[in-house]
Amino acid sequence: MRVRIKICGITREEDALAAAAAGADALGFNFYARSPRCLTAEQAARIASVVPGDVTKVAVFVDPTTEEVRRVLDAAPIDLLQFHGNEPAAFCESFAMPYMKVIRVRDRAPEGLGVLHPRACAWLLDTFVPGIEGGTGRTFDWSAWPRDVERHLVLSGGLTPANVGAAVAATRPYGVDVAGGVEGGERGVKDTAKLNRFVEEARRAAAKI
Repeated sequence: MRVRIKICGITREEDALAAAAAGADALGFNFYARSPRCLTAEQAARIASVVPGDVTKVAVFVDPTTEEVRRVLDAAPIDLLQFHGNEPAAFCESFAMPYMKVIRVRDRAPEGLGVLHPRACAWLLDTFVPGIEGGTGRTFDWSAWPRDVERHLVLSGGLTPANVGAAVAATRPYGVDVAGGVEGGERGVKDTAKLNRFVEEARRAAAKI
């Protein structure tokens, strides 16, 4: 089995290069103003310019305006949009780009994932925490992972090098997403050793499935 790996909350060129060298499939750039990892469109463009072309560059938003999304798309070479808020399908589709919709999991994953956003290319399942739109650093009960869903499902929420192997084995996701779990003492600054180990553990677990 192949698992795709997204390193989110990239804030520095050196971290983008380290993540790509480690084998990440995608890098996430955060444009949510309340996040400590938030970037401007110009900062994202500068960082994205050093990223190899085969690495997917993801713009992460929470209930943005059309103008906010357009500003980023005009400035940076973005490949995929990721929406964490209450954005309706019509809004997400209005940019004529592939997008991933985030589902926040409480006790169990919601049913009918494809009903409200039938054209989403993937769904990212993250832990529900009141008042926090992603980046919770908390896992949810992986036994709640939806089964027999003909959709690309990406696992997020509290993943680290220590638990990503077990997470992949338990859920068999299309992909995994991590931000804080591969950082050191400062938010937004990635730890190269943790990056490498995270990718290695995820790949090792996937190879056994």
